[in-house]
Amino acid sequence: MSYGNIKNVTTSGASSSTAEADGLNYSGRSASHTMAEEDFERMKEYMRKIKGAADDSGIDPFVIAAIISRESRAGDGLDDDGWGDDKNAFGLMQVDKICHNPHPNSEAWDSLRHLCYASGILVGCIGDIRRKFPKWNKEQQLKGGLAAYNMGASRVHSYDQVDANTTGRDYSNDVVARAQWYEKKHSESWCGIF
Repeated sequence: MSYGNIKNVTTSGASSSTAEADGLNYSGRSASHTMAEEDFERMKEYMRKIKGAADDSGIDPFVIAAIISRESRAGDGLDDDGWGDDKNAFGLMQVDKICHNPHPNSEAWDSLRHLCYASGILVGCIGDIRRKFPKWNKEQQLKGGLAAYNMGASRVHSYDQVDANTTGRDYSNDVVARAQWYEKKHSESWCGIF
């Protein structure tokens, strides 16, 4: 199933609050690109697992990488046991323990199985947005699904304000910009894998 082409999704990138939390004094797509680049060396460790999760879910591997960058800074923002967000979320893609079982079958926080599980949650979020907004095109539904991954489909009310209720009020825009950077700048690095 196609979830849209990440290259065709419009994005404004990271908000000033997200950028400032990372020590940047600028925002927008360039801030998202800087953060994605900072995570790239660590991301290389997970490329094969990302590919496996992408194959399993049908989600673009660069989108999975971008979520990993945003959520856990490619593992750098997690405790040694894989927890983040004050022990409220688990794994590279930070599955929330309030809404989901964050570690099904006691899988490791950086395992392929956990990435498949988290990617499956994203697929469900995109499906929720497709049902809620059937007239949106696939790229809009992908972006809405990314916002829903962060805070639930019930809190997505319009495309123009897709991030109104997300963390930093920029979650989907930031993830899209990071994914576009990975796809454009480093697709050759992932060649043999993706």
